[in-house]
Amino acid sequence: MSYEMIALLLFATMMLMLLTGQRVFAAIGFVAAGAALLLYGQGAVEMPFNAAFKLFSWYPMLTLPLFIYMGYILADSGIAEDLYRMFHVWFGRVRGGLAIGTLLLMVIISAMNGLSVAGMAIGATIALPEMLRRGYDKKLISGIVQGGSSLGILIPPSVVMVLYGMIARQPVSQLWLAGVIPGLLMASLFLIYVVVRCRLQPHLAPLVSEQELNMPRAEKLKLLRAGVIPFLIFFFMTGLFVMGITSLVESSAVGATAATLAAWWKRRLSWAILQEAARKTLGISCMFLWIILAALAFGSIFDGLGASRALQGLFLNDWGLSPWEILILMQLSFIVLGMFLDDTAMLVIVAPLYIPMVKALGFDAIWYGVLYTITCQIAYITPPFGYNLFLMRAMAPKEITLLDIYKSISPIVVIMVFTLVMIMVFPQLALWLPHAVSGR
Repeated sequence: MSYEMIALLLFATMMLMLLTGQRVFAAIGFVAAGAALLLYGQGAVEMPFNAAFKLFSWYPMLTLPLFIYMGYILADSGIAEDLYRMFHVWFGRVRGGLAIGTLLLMVIISAMNGLSVAGMAIGATIALPEMLRRGYDKKLISGIVQGGSSLGILIPPSVVMVLYGMIARQPVSQLWLAGVIPGLLMASLFLIYVVVRCRLQPHLAPLVSEQELNMPRAEKLKLLRAGVIPFLIFFFMTGLFVMGITSLVESSAVGATAATLAAWWKRRLSWAILQEAARKTLGISCMFLWIILAALAFGSIFDGLGASRALQGLFLNDWGLSPWEILILMQLSFIVLGMFLDDTAMLVIVAPLYIPMVKALGFDAIWYGVLYTITCQIAYITPPFGYNLFLMRAMAPKEITLLDIYKSISPIVVIMVFTLVMIMVFPQLALWLPHAVSGR
């Protein structure tokens, strides 16, 4: 059997295992371990140890549990809820003000957490009930929360970009910086969409009553303190890192410590909150760890078989596709995979194939990391089987049906696709800041 057929059989077996409903790391790890034993004999038993020590020696891995812990502390201590109250009061007199405030809240949460599910959880449980109570249109606000939560894996500190950097062997600091301008661009387009649509269709977003906003100016100014803590956390975590004062791992430790101190200062830090945050952090960190271990093992088998070179030869020589046509096909494959898998699983599956080919085609791996991240989020919210659509329905109030969520997502997807095209046409949107900071 040729190496190409072996590689194809491995990929087909892995997809079949995933369709059985097994855990992602178990399915991928089982295929990798079985293939290693069949191809290399008993010597393959060393592969798990090599993969494990390769992972444990990768210093930025320490950032994952710290960022995850920071996000849970901020959410469980109610700091995000304070932010929403601040936005509610200060934007209440603007048409669509609560929707605008929700989007700004999502940007701040993204800058503090790095996971899209955190922003969605806060938006669905805090923002949606408040806006529904004030007469906002269900489809409008459902799309806003979906779009805002997608910023979590694009704006630094993005946990997904940390994983991409580990698997693609790219510096996480460069990936973070590459996500800043695209993330802010997408957030700005979301805000413009809300303002324009609420101006054209004012019945979708009624103004908050004067009775609700009848608050003394001194109390309004006092509410602004709710935004000071997240800003300080973001500055100490990201600002010190960009200025070169702290390293990547030190920056994550600063963020986790600052979040804990903020919860303590607000007198909301309890033993129960610490226990719950630690338990959730341990669970998610272990899941990521096992998935990465499986990815390293699977990737080493693929590299050894030369699958990436075979796929490159198929596209370029046999089919005669141009590099840009290949890139677009790769992005479309993410849309299909996103119907069944989350971003981590997609990265694990395609990384051994796509990342070497991206480099061979002459594309920048940092730039491609931004494209991958945006495409994953498009795949998440694309009906009928978008991963985030069902997650949203599970957390949203019962008044919002799955059909409402489906109908709400079209303009959000259009904005995200437009952002993706802009970054493909103008790569410097993603690459200017990394190059400027690194002095290249």
